[in-house]
Amino acid sequence: METVAEVGEFGLIERLHQVLEEEGRPPGLVLGIGDDAALLRPSAGVEWAVTCDVLLEGRHFLPQFLRGAALGRRATEVNLSDLAAMGAQPRYAFAALGLRGDTAAAEVVDWYRGFAESLRPWGACLAGGNMTRLEGAQFISLTLIGEVALGRALRRDGAHQGDAIMVTGYPGQAAAGLALLRRDGAAAGPLVDAHLAPRARVAEARALAAGGLLSAAIDLSDGLPGDLAHLCRASGVGARLWAERLPQSPALRAAGAALGQDPLDWVLGPSDDYELLLTCPQEKAAAVLDCATTWVKVPLRQIGVLDGEAGRLELVAADGSVRLLDPRGWDHFAA
Repeated sequence: METVAEVGEFGLIERLHQVLEEEGRPPGLVLGIGDDAALLRPSAGVEWAVTCDVLLEGRHFLPQFLRGAALGRRATEVNLSDLAAMGAQPRYAFAALGLRGDTAAAEVVDWYRGFAESLRPWGACLAGGNMTRLEGAQFISLTLIGEVALGRALRRDGAHQGDAIMVTGYPGQAAAGLALLRRDGAAAGPLVDAHLAPRARVAEARALAAGGLLSAAIDLSDGLPGDLAHLCRASGVGARLWAERLPQSPALRAAGAALGQDPLDWVLGPSDDYELLLTCPQEKAAAVLDCATTWVKVPLRQIGVLDGEAGRLELVAADGSVRLLDPRGWDHFAA
């Protein structure tokens, strides 16, 4: 099997270009890979939402568990989740790669196939990028551009006192899946899928944003309390969560029993779930929940209310007792 060093930079670019040619070119992409820069034609009446994320080998993914197209899909979904949190329609992606010379060229081609597979459902495409040789841990850095109608982007700073707090899916499942993989590399099931193959909630966010039902949104990439704290600080509000309303799937409870872990620790701990944390005026909560009844396999629940001192997070237990939550989520530079 040929390595990246054997194929060479331009030989690899040609192979990657072939992958993208198979996908076709959307109307807004005037010029893609093959020149010094891409040429894009924005749609009328929109703003661009732009996000960038890096996946570093050994830090954000473990190569013994995640390779090829699956890694490409995960790298893309991570970025798509940021666009989902803004209510944006994905359009274009740019990939920057750090590669070892002994990496198989076919492996990198499979990454690109994974990028394309996750972009395809949204009519989005890879429009360019760059690569460099390195020693040590490899990385994938993706920049995504999405479109949102002027003045209609979801933001972190739009929430108000009294708003309902809602969450999609099951926060904490990705952390539990990683724990299972570390115990048993052959582990499988919905928790492992949550870690290895997250799905960005693009369609769900756009459906709610189109109805003008939401006041603020953020994606859960650092953990429920950490990301809720970001939203609260941006909006100048506090939050009260109800312990009994925090979603715990049967799989999460089973993993807790198997590993001797309280499932609530995963729900309230650092976990890269890429679910959405949403807020809306309380009088719109029923309409938001009603909209979600059409979603497939993506539950939506109200888990609390915005109330109190800015940045203060409280958890109310079933017996009415209250404890403060640690507002810190995942920190790349923490010990």
